[in-house]
Amino acid sequence: MLENTLCGNEQNHWNELDWKYANPFIVLWHIHQDDIDHYKHANNTAYVKQLETLAWAHSNHLGLCFEDYEALDRAMVIQHHDLRYHVPSLEDETIACATWITKCDKRLRLQRQFQFISTSSGKTVFSATTDFVCIKLSTGAVKAMPQAFIDVYATHCLES
Repeated sequence: MLENTLCGNEQNHWNELDWKYANPFIVLWHIHQDDIDHYKHANNTAYVKQLETLAWAHSNHLGLCFEDYEALDRAMVIQHHDLRYHVPSLEDETIACATWITKCDKRLRLQRQFQFISTSSGKTVFSATTDFVCIKLSTGAVKAMPQAFIDVYATHCLES
């Protein structure tokens, strides 16, 4: 579970880690026993759950929440994940989890990059790219992004 969203001076402290891109949205993840698998490190499913939780935390921070998705009858849903596990994460380790919106075509597609760095070693333990497509919630059909999505996601996209 993501522990807390960082802001102010604490956010600036974690910004000094070796991030792939500038200005990350960062949340800390403290790895608990229930995140650990039989190999004694964080299970791959725990990382995937963090991706979802982090993406929602970032969207909420930018001003879009699930209630907005429902009201607009639109959603950004995952079309593809590319996951890279670099170094195992262990119980009681704290991971700085970052995300950026790296592509937004202002029509149907959005891409996020993720990077997770161990706060103790400073090493990247995990990275991912996720491609999203916009759908109409009520039907599941691919539909154009509403202006509210464009206003938020395209504005905060690294490639605009």
